[in-house]
This record gives sequence, C-alpha cells and structure tokens, in this order.
Amino acid sequence: MPNFAANISMMFNEYDFLDRFAAASNSGFKAVEFLFPYDYEPAVLKEKLTNSNLDLALFNTSPGDWEKNERGLASIPGREDDFEKAVEKALEYADVLGNTHIHAMSGTVPDRGNPKNHRKTLIENLKRAAPVAAKHGKVLIIEPINTRDIPGYFLNYQSQARSIIEDVGCDNVKLQFDLYHCQIMEGDLAMHMENLIDICAHMQIAGTPGRNEPNIGEVNYPYLFQLMDKLGYTGWVGCEYRPKGTTEEGLSWLHETLS
Repeated sequence: MPNFAANISMMFNEYDFLDRFAAASNSGFKAVEFLFPYDYEPAVLKEKLTNSNLDLALFNTSPGDWEKNERGLASIPGREDDFEKAVEKALEYADVLGNTHIHAMSGTVPDRGNPKNHRKTLIENLKRAAPVAAKHGKVLIIEPINTRDIPGYFLNYQSQARSIIEDVGCDNVKLQFDLYHCQIMEGDLAMHMENLIDICAHMQIAGTPGRNEPNIGEVNYPYLFQLMDKLGYTGWVGCEYRPKGTTEEGLSWLHETLS
C-alpha cells in the first residue's frame, strides 16, 4: 500500500498548527507535509517532527506576497532574484527538517502576460536552482494545478510539466503529480500515472470535485492505490484535502486502505 502523508495545512485544523504533528501521528500517519514552514524557526518544527516520530514529505517555496494573490515566483519574469532567495530559504529549512522534496511554485500569469515568457523563465530558474539544490541532496518538483482553485496559474497540464522537466534536463527536477488537480483538468488518471511514473517524485490526493476525503466523489482511489503499487511507486502520497467534518471522523478511508 502507498505511504501516506497528512497535509497539516488542510487536515487537523481542529488543532493549532504545532499540535497537528502529534494529531497526525496519533491517527496513524508516518509523515506530514505542509504548504509553508516560514512562520516558525526550523528547530521548532524539527522538534515537533522528532517528538511525533514523523518524516517530512515536502513543503513549498515562498509564494511571494500571498495577500496580493501571488502564488509562486518560479515562472515570473523579473522576479528571478526573489525566486533564488526563496530557494535558498527553502534549502535552509529542508537541511534542518530532513525533507528531500521542495515544491517550486510556478506562479500566475497576468491577464496580459505572455505564457511563453513564463515558460522560458521557469526553465531558466530551475536550471540555475537545481545544481544548488543538488549540493544539499534536494529535489525540486513542479506541480500542475487546476485553473479553478488557482485561476491563472501558469502550470496546468501534465504534458506541460513533462516538457519543462525534459527541457531543464536536471536529474533533481521532477514532477509532483496531484491526482485531484489532474482529474479536474484532464481526467484519465490511471493512464497519466502510468505515463508519468518515470518523472514522478511525489503524489497528492483528494476527493473530486469537492476536495474532501478521497472516498468522497468521482475518483476510484482504491484502484489507483493498487496501481501505485503495481508501478512500484514508493514515494509519499500527500493527503491534501479539506475534511468534511473533523479530520479523525473522516479517516475511515485510511484505516480501510491500511488494514
């Protein structure tokens, strides 16, 4: 069965953030992931991971100014220095926290922006950042995100991500395959998984269309979990969903999968 990581930016919101580590561990998770660690000192988060006997699967680079609807810097022309600093900060945290994977958020394209310029900027930024990350033993991953959750996000399709990864040409630039986003934008999840497994470093799940528990909605996750095993995927599967009730009440899918 897959290795599940609780996304504690979305799950266990009944608890203060620093208490979610223990809650995830007590619920049977062996790892967590979250959006951003930067509100806390690395040592504080490391202590929570250690005390709860948890691994950290990943976190994101800084999105820029979230309050101004910035959702990443990696593809933004003119923000190259900001992205470089974001990667440096992420590596400082990852060195302490122990995660291998860092999601380099692409960012959004303005209404009058040129997607070709964003693609060029993303590739150049990743080419510069990947060797730096490699010195730390880290992998940068990019994630196609649906246009409903983040309108205007640059990276939306799996083929788009593969093309960028191939053009970057660095062994430590990989794919974050989010099945929820893919289902909304493209569907055909099993075929996409089979076709992407060679570049896939991390997966994420949520029920579709509501982004609730994976046993709610239109996706047959038990079949896809079996396919992950068949394909030999051994990475983490991040549970990036919003529980319909309390987190613990909605974990029957996890207990059934692991039993």
